[in-house]
Amino acid sequence: MTDFIVIIPARLNSSRLPNKALADIGGKPMVQHVYEQAARSLAAKVYVATDHPDIRQVIENTGGNALMTSASHASGTDRLAECVNQLALDDDDIIVNVQGDEPFIPPAIINQVARNLATRPAAGMATLCEAIHDKKTFFNPNVVKVVFSEAGMAHYFSRAPIPWDRDHYTMEVASVEDHPNVWGYRHIGIYAYRAGLLRDFTTWPASELEKIEALEQLRALWKDVKIHVDVAEVTPEGGVDTPADLERVRARFAEGLR
Repeated sequence: MTDFIVIIPARLNSSRLPNKALADIGGKPMVQHVYEQAARSLAAKVYVATDHPDIRQVIENTGGNALMTSASHASGTDRLAECVNQLALDDDDIIVNVQGDEPFIPPAIINQVARNLATRPAAGMATLCEAIHDKKTFFNPNVVKVVFSEAGMAHYFSRAPIPWDRDHYTMEVASVEDHPNVWGYRHIGIYAYRAGLLRDFTTWPASELEKIEALEQLRALWKDVKIHVDVAEVTPEGGVDTPADLERVRARFAEGLR
């Protein structure tokens, strides 16, 4: 398998959960759990990219690798692009972006998304999805849906329920109550990038579609970048966005579950 590295963007401030990266889970900060999961993948190296010395210290105290980055980045993708330049990566090098709030991230899907990009030279990015089988998820605007081609290349990502079943759906969610074949895919937010694409990406202005949907990956599609999409080999546990999520994760660790 082609070598790849993992970069975990982890900023200290979080509007919904302050100091989220350092939240204690089973005696360890959350970012350390994410780092340890990523280190179990086949990555040649794992880095945490942060804007705060406290996060860097946590990682370096356990023998890990941390990169200090600007506190002014608007997104994790911008933080990754800075790391690409700090590390002087070649344009063809592959970087997997693992979210810093995924303490249960399965190493298998890190390997999967890197392998998928490495074996598809026409793609600039790769990501994953899972099937949706219930209407509540399908119609939830906080769940990003994706439609892709036979070859696995993304057509579109949306917060709307896509594809739309003309004969069975109406604008009323209740209209699909008795329809058993809710068909669609939920996007899973793990990405593999080529380093050259990350360099280019941050120089492009946000497209109108990206602004409307608030989905950064639409900037790449707007620029005709091919994004490969595959069904995840292992469905990941949800990330930590709220205090309730944090308590759920703490309970799982207390039970000895990973």
